[in-house]
Amino acid sequence: MMLASPLLTAIPGLRHAFFTREGGVSQGIYDSLNGGIGSKDDAANVAENRARMAAALGVAPTHFLTAFQIHSPDAATASAPWDNATRPHADAIVTRTANLAIGITTADCGPVLFADPSARVIGAAHAGWKGALTGVLESTIDAMTQLGAERDRIVAAIGPLIRQRSYEVGAEFVARFTAADPAYGGFFVSSQRDGHAMFDLAGFIRARLERAGILMIDDLGDDTYSDPRFFSYRRSVHRQEGDYGRHIHAIALADA
Repeated sequence: MMLASPLLTAIPGLRHAFFTREGGVSQGIYDSLNGGIGSKDDAANVAENRARMAAALGVAPTHFLTAFQIHSPDAATASAPWDNATRPHADAIVTRTANLAIGITTADCGPVLFADPSARVIGAAHAGWKGALTGVLESTIDAMTQLGAERDRIVAAIGPLIRQRSYEVGAEFVARFTAADPAYGGFFVSSQRDGHAMFDLAGFIRARLERAGILMIDDLGDDTYSDPRFFSYRRSVHRQEGDYGRHIHAIALADA
């Protein structure tokens, strides 16, 4: 049902999970632990799936929070529960409030969970290519420091995402990155198709974290596209499935 980062697991008073698609009640293309409020799945099934994930992290369903993600660099700070109508438009959440699980949804994009064990500040970021390029990881770290975290104490874990062997992009995609920084060309290798390349999203995320001063980084190494344990937007498009399930990856502080 869920995967864990060894670095985050070693931190006392912390709960986290990179949830797979297993262990829920959804059917068909959403089989089975679909947490996507924005999917076309039955809303009751999504609510039950999210309740199961909340229970796995030891919080009430009302305290299992996700944002309305828009592929932005924006980070929100949570200090109390919110509902679907009031959830912020953002792609990262940070908190220092115990028993409040903060999570992000993905289906190929990069989930990154953060913790400063000393300050007891945590974060969760949705780092697709656009968010990673425009600064969502840096925004998450900045928001954590505003709550008392220190960069050199922050642990970051990169969860399941689409890996370079599965992530073919066009020339315009490569040009967007190299225009931002010519060195970003190093995150692409040639594809078998002319005019295309394979993008290393995980490597790009790690590089941005390191540049931001994060010293302790875990990467689970899983590929959402090729591994049937995971939902994948790109795989659903290639199969012409019409919609796709969403993972939630979340982190919570236990009582001090």
